[in-house]
Amino acid sequence: MRKLEKTLVLVGMMGAGKTSVGRRLAATLGVPFRDADAEIELAAKCTVTEIFERYGEPAFRAGERKVIARLLLDPPHILATGGGAFMDPETRARIRESAISIWLRAPVDLLLERVGRKDTRPLLRNTDSRAALERLLREREPLYAEAEMTIESDEGPQEAVVRRILTALDEKRATVETEDKA
Repeated sequence: MRKLEKTLVLVGMMGAGKTSVGRRLAATLGVPFRDADAEIELAAKCTVTEIFERYGEPAFRAGERKVIARLLLDPPHILATGGGAFMDPETRARIRESAISIWLRAPVDLLLERVGRKDTRPLLRNTDSRAALERLLREREPLYAEAEMTIESDEGPQEAVVRRILTALDEKRATVETEDKA
C-alpha cells in the first residue's frame, strides 16, 4: 500500500467529483477523508446555502479559508475543497506549502448534469446554470491550472479517476526519486 506523505487536496468546479472521488481515494489509500464544505457546515451549524443567504459569499470564503488552513495542519488525508476555495491566494499558498493539489477537470456538460441533480449550489440559484458554470469556469480555470496535477474527471466510473490519480502520484514520486539520485 502506498504511504501518503502529504495531504492530497482535490480542487475544481462544483460537480467535478471531488467528494465522491475523494472518498474512494481515501478508502484506497487507507487515510481519512475530509470535505471542506461539510466541515464549514459543522462549524457554522448551518448549510453552505444558508451561509451564503444569511452572510454572503465574502463571509463564507473567510470561513472557508480558516477551515482549510486548520485541516491542512492535520496528518496526511484526502481533502475535497469547495469549487471556489482555490481562488483564494492565501488558501492556494497554504496548499502549495503543505499539500499536493489535484485539479479534477470535467467538461461543462458533465458538470451541468451532475449539479442539476441537487438544488444546493448557491452560485447557480436563480440563474442560467450553463451560463453561470461557463463564466465560473472561464474565471477559475487559470487558477485551477496552477494545481500540481490535472486529472480528467469524466462520465466513467469514479474508480477510473482514482486510478488516474494513483498513477499520476506514482509518476510524480518516480520523477522526484530520479531527480534526488541525480
